[in-house]
This record gives sequence, structure tokens and C-alpha cells, in this order.
Amino acid sequence: MAFLFCSINMLDRYYITVFNFYKKSLGKRSLLLALLYINVLELSIILTFSTFFMAFAKQMKIITMTSTKFWMLFCLGSIFIVFKNWMRYNGKKRIVLNAKSKAQKISIYLLWLLPIGLLILSSILFQVI
Repeated sequence: MAFLFCSINMLDRYYITVFNFYKKSLGKRSLLLALLYINVLELSIILTFSTFFMAFAKQMKIITMTSTKFWMLFCLGSIFIVFKNWMRYNGKKRIVLNAKSKAQKISIYLLWLLPIGLLILSSILFQVI
């Protein structure tokens, strides 16, 4: 449970960092961009973990699910994650997170490379499946 709490705080910090970075130049559009970023990041994390476990199960010759069921489950999970993030980062939660956030120097380029790297890693793992 502590890992889940730690990862939620990490994602909150990434969201606030992206939001504050683009707030100066984009204004209200930074809300949409930060929400898009956190959705892409969370979906790429889920995709990477799921492809790893599918590749692991294939190497161990454990038949867990077909690729059609895998994609259907991933699509349902994606819809849930997008809805969860939309509900979570609208309104009071964003204001509270912004007020609690400390001025941390996280490189915006590193934040954008994180989901790209995860998507590359998941595409490599897809070749095993």
C-alpha cells in the first residue's frame, strides 16, 4: 500500500510540474496539456507492465489470455484511467496540490522523455509476445 501511495504522490508532482511549466505560456490550455501528459504517462506505465507480464508468461509457457482479450482489457483500463484522472485533477484537488507543491526542479524534457521511453520499452517487449 505504501508503494501505491508513493506512486500517486509521484504522479501528482509530475502533473503539477507540467501544469506550472506550461501555465505561464499557455494559460488555461495548460490544464488540458497537463491532463494529457498524466494520461499518457499512466497509460504507458500500465502498457509497459502488462507487456512485461505477457512476455514473461509466454516465456514460462503460461497461457493467460489471448491478445484480443489483452487489448480489450487494456482499453477498458484506459477508459477507467482517463476518467479517474479527469475527476482527480479537476477542481479542488488541483488547487490543493498546487498549494502544497514545493518548488522542485524537475526537467520538463526528462518528464516528456519518460512516457516516450516507456512506450519504446513496451514496443520492444511486444516483439517477444
